[in-house]
Amino acid sequence: MKHLQRHQVLRYLTIVAALELVAVSINFFYAPAKVAAGGATGLAILTNQLFGFDRAIVVLVVNVLMIILAAVFLDRGTTARIAFGSFVLPILLKITPSGQVLTDRTFAVLVGGTIFAVGLALLYRVDASSGGTAVPPMILKKYFRIAPAFSLLVIDTVVSLGNIATGGIEPLLLALFSLMITAVIMNYIETGLDRRKMVYITSNNNIEGIKNYLSHNETSFTSLDVRGGYTGDGREMLMVILDNQDYNHLLRGVHLVDPQAFMIAYDISEAHGGTFI
Repeated sequence: MKHLQRHQVLRYLTIVAALELVAVSINFFYAPAKVAAGGATGLAILTNQLFGFDRAIVVLVVNVLMIILAAVFLDRGTTARIAFGSFVLPILLKITPSGQVLTDRTFAVLVGGTIFAVGLALLYRVDASSGGTAVPPMILKKYFRIAPAFSLLVIDTVVSLGNIATGGIEPLLLALFSLMITAVIMNYIETGLDRRKMVYITSNNNIEGIKNYLSHNETSFTSLDVRGGYTGDGREMLMVILDNQDYNHLLRGVHLVDPQAFMIAYDISEAHGGTFI
């Protein structure tokens, strides 16, 4: 019970920290650069520039409307998950100081987009949301099977078009550039920061020598029985998972043992759990 409570406390602390990163990206980078890169926060930046509306209030109004939509069209669990972030983000936008950190707009968008992406990725990691325009894609997926990534991109692009009214083509291009940066960084974080190589090794003549080399270097491996498709001959194949920086060392070592060894390497995003030897 205590472990569960600690887990929940840690989860909510992570959500608040992630939402604060989003708030920092808006208040210190996007808003001072006058670039609205989609979403409820982008709409808040546009209305602030056009009408002087408080950004936090605009985000709150949009998020409340989205919570109502979620309550009508989505399940209770999803609505509850969205609600927490929807109310906390406007509060953080209000209490977080706002000011221009970088004078170069492109650099500001680059840094702001990176911080924004890290915040969103953390939210997705703990199965949370900042609400806003993330809700319509969930509804479209549930009822029309439209990919959320596509519908969210369309919504963010439509919001970004509002930059034309506030500053012309330049902020629009910067907003679209920011969307790409955010998508790339989020994808990288979501698929794992602990990236590794998975290597398959086999040899016609010296598989025992390769196994001895791996054991001597304390490199764990898994032995697999395989059969050639052409000859039908059975042989042994080794599977090794290692950090990226150790790959070239492994490659050179195996080829010193057997220059004709056959190796296949894959990039993997994460490896969990213990070692299977």
